[in-house]
Amino acid sequence: MSDSISDQIGHPVGKIIAVHLAYPSRAAQRGRVPNEASYFLKASSSLTGPGTVSRPHGTELLVFEGEIALVIGTTGRNISEEDAWSHVGWVTASNDMGILDFRAADKGSNVRSKSGDGMTPIGPHLIDASRVDPAALHIRTTVDGAVVQDDSSSTLLFSFAHMIADLSRFMTLHVGDVILTGTPAGSSVLQPGQTVTVEVFSEEDPLLTSGELTTAVVEGPPLADVGSGPAVSAQQRIDAWGSRDAAGLEPEFDLTADLRERLSAVAVATLSSVLRAKGYPNVSIDGVHPMVGGMTIVGRARTLRYVAHRPDLFAAHGGGYNAQKRAVDSINPGEVLVMEARSMEFAGTLGDILALRAQVRGAAGIITDGAVRDWGPVGQVGLPVFAQAAHPSVLGRVHIPWSVDDTITCGGATVQPGDVIVGDDDGAIVIPPALVREVLEAAEKQEAEEEFIAAMVADGHPVEGLYPMNEQWRERYRATGR
Repeated sequence: MSDSISDQIGHPVGKIIAVHLAYPSRAAQRGRVPNEASYFLKASSSLTGPGTVSRPHGTELLVFEGEIALVIGTTGRNISEEDAWSHVGWVTASNDMGILDFRAADKGSNVRSKSGDGMTPIGPHLIDASRVDPAALHIRTTVDGAVVQDDSSSTLLFSFAHMIADLSRFMTLHVGDVILTGTPAGSSVLQPGQTVTVEVFSEEDPLLTSGELTTAVVEGPPLADVGSGPAVSAQQRIDAWGSRDAAGLEPEFDLTADLRERLSAVAVATLSSVLRAKGYPNVSIDGVHPMVGGMTIVGRARTLRYVAHRPDLFAAHGGGYNAQKRAVDSINPGEVLVMEARSMEFAGTLGDILALRAQVRGAAGIITDGAVRDWGPVGQVGLPVFAQAAHPSVLGRVHIPWSVDDTITCGGATVQPGDVIVGDDDGAIVIPPALVREVLEAAEKQEAEEEFIAAMVADGHPVEGLYPMNEQWRERYRATGR
């Protein structure tokens, strides 16, 4: 790197520790709020000062992330939150850059995607940490002069003191170590020819500033053809650009109010037969029935998976704010919580308190291929619930709440988060979002034909040639203008 930071602190820069999600604005953009801070390491050789960064030819997702950098000034281990700020010597601007074309190959390590040469610009000037309030630092990032990030340390999900105390439980923080404290919303992709500038300053005294940390992007030569090559997916592009729209992707399927109403008006049996005709015979969630007859479910799936009980794992995952409670507490209006309980009806996977919580949050319903306890009170909540049976036992008898929003198998059907769930007195089915409009239109057409057939049968016509309709009957049907 440029020797300016080392010169200013009079000590070589040490390890670089970066925080994943730290700002509410970024968490909202990602659609998830972490319970605890999480971290990754960047190579010290990625450090640089203001200047240029190279985007290798053949890659596309060079991202910037303006961040407040803390530079440790006093070595410490097992530092308390109360003493944490006294171990920070300096504050400055940083840019946690990366080439997300290699994120999949890293499998979470960020070694190739984030640790390339020049991927951690820092500086240009250090602010004496003793002169600033850690909860009153401002970060501003511009791209080609336009402001794209503008946030304050006062909004952080985890304070700087928490990060330092947390990390120092595991490792000694040495003089010269750098903590990159997370980025607010607004991070995106840079193209060759663009410049990005990050500045950190005190909100109480804006003259206490890091100065402008400016990086220009240039097109570099291709990387050597060794190891994993660049690869991007739709999700990588969304993460890099910040949104589906900014990434230039087609809009995500939207289960509109009109579609919900139309799906509610079509029998699940009809939808099932249309899906089977289209090559999807295994979409029914077998064994589940509505607790209260006449209630329907239409919504996008959220998922919860239970695994078989094991004492050590239940001790670690079963109690407290477990996956079951997190799933119910995060359900959004119009969503359906689908639980994989291994089709076992020997313990309740839902009770009246959690059913009420889901109902209050606006859930469209809950489906479990296990059992429900508090059957009567759950049925009175007013939330559509589909289950196998009633059982008085709590779930810990046979289950451990394990994970939220994974792909699951419920009642023999594969369910992914975002799938469309439709249920009525006949049971529940799963429709892949890309097929919803096509399947719905075919089901509506089929039901219109069946209404005509039923009317003809009611008039005394035999079913031969009518059900299904031969060409003569179809011509008569067309003449009705339906």
